[in-house]
Amino acid sequence: MDRLPDLETLESLYAERGGDFYGEGVTQLEHALQCAVLAERDGAPDSLVAAALLHDVGHLFEDELRAQQFDLRHEIAGAQALKGLFGEDVRRPIALHVAAKRWLCLREPAYLDALSPASIASLALQGGPFDAAEADAFERLPNWREAVALRRYDDLGKQEDSVGRTFAEFMPLLRTLHALRSRGASAP
Repeated sequence: MDRLPDLETLESLYAERGGDFYGEGVTQLEHALQCAVLAERDGAPDSLVAAALLHDVGHLFEDELRAQQFDLRHEIAGAQALKGLFGEDVRRPIALHVAAKRWLCLREPAYLDALSPASIASLALQGGPFDAAEADAFERLPNWREAVALRRYDDLGKQEDSVGRTFAEFMPLLRTLHALRSRGASAP
């Protein structure tokens, strides 16, 4: 899907495909909810809470068996699909969260050892850890720090226990951010 036309379609997509597993022992939806709750608890801005919730939306467009063999660039597909709905402050961290994993592997050597088996497998498909030049270039991108924060929520949001929240509970936040994007304003 090139772009999601509205928030209701986004919500329906999570209702239809959110129950899928992707190699982490947790569903897509539960992973999304856990990441968003982690961002909330961390006091992250609304735009980063939304990015944490939606960071893997690109996976919902993929065939998961194929995605385990090829890097389908879910982060780019997801950010592109959200283009009409949210501003750059939501979409850019989503687009960069895989690069943030590659950056963390170089800048924090212990990070690689702590990755889940599925994240290690996907890292190999995604190009492995950055080299110094790639990491330096990443650090010059807008929202790179938010992408690193998002990546940390991503790593922690893989618990088998339910966080006890629903996608619908985040819809008011998404509506507010969508309205801000429509008016050309940035998130608080």
